[in-house]
Amino acid sequence: MRMEEIVEETNGKHEKMVEITLKVIGPARPSRLRVPSSLRVHDLRKLIAGKNRLPVENLKLISQGKVLHDREDEDDIYIQLNDGDSLIVAVKPKAPSGLDIDDDEEDLKFQLPQSTSRWKKKLYSFLLNRLKLPDILLISIFSPSLKAWILVILWFILAHVAHKWDLGPLYILGTGFCTIFLNLGRRQPGDVSAYSIFNEDFRELPGTLNADAIDRDIRTGQF
Repeated sequence: MRMEEIVEETNGKHEKMVEITLKVIGPARPSRLRVPSSLRVHDLRKLIAGKNRLPVENLKLISQGKVLHDREDEDDIYIQLNDGDSLIVAVKPKAPSGLDIDDDEEDLKFQLPQSTSRWKKKLYSFLLNRLKLPDILLISIFSPSLKAWILVILWFILAHVAHKWDLGPLYILGTGFCTIFLNLGRRQPGDVSAYSIFNEDFRELPGTLNADAIDRDIRTGQF
């Protein structure tokens, strides 16, 4: 989106124009840019990238010590600017050719898939940005399926009932046995067993007692 299009769009909302100072990290000198007083961060990044001929995908804006993000909770973020405001412009260096390197710390954090429902994305944003929960807790909350969460809640409800009837230890033991048996699975035809994985030649283990071993011991006079 060009500057004229953004100005035309914001003029319809009766937004005034302000002049801000851009400080690009590096040898470049500070520059000034006239922008609408209220606009989307995404549009602001495009304007700055066009003015300074910078790659918009690698551009980061910092205002008052905080990185400006384009979207939050799947909604566009707007920024309110005043005359004389300053923005720090940082350009993330590109990875060397032939290497797939991404230095963005956000890419190393736990993120929800794009197909996640809107309410789950809003909950994730609230827990991450407002409550500042660590990634390990976010993973434990959002990784299990809805069915798994229903089973967990049902287990706690039944645990309370078992505690009232003084059946807590039996309930715990029953849970353990059920967990074991439900996760045993069944081997399909053609699948190798766990023992076969470590014994590709199907050799007998030392000390195995079978008919061949008994016959061999008789012939050698060990019986």
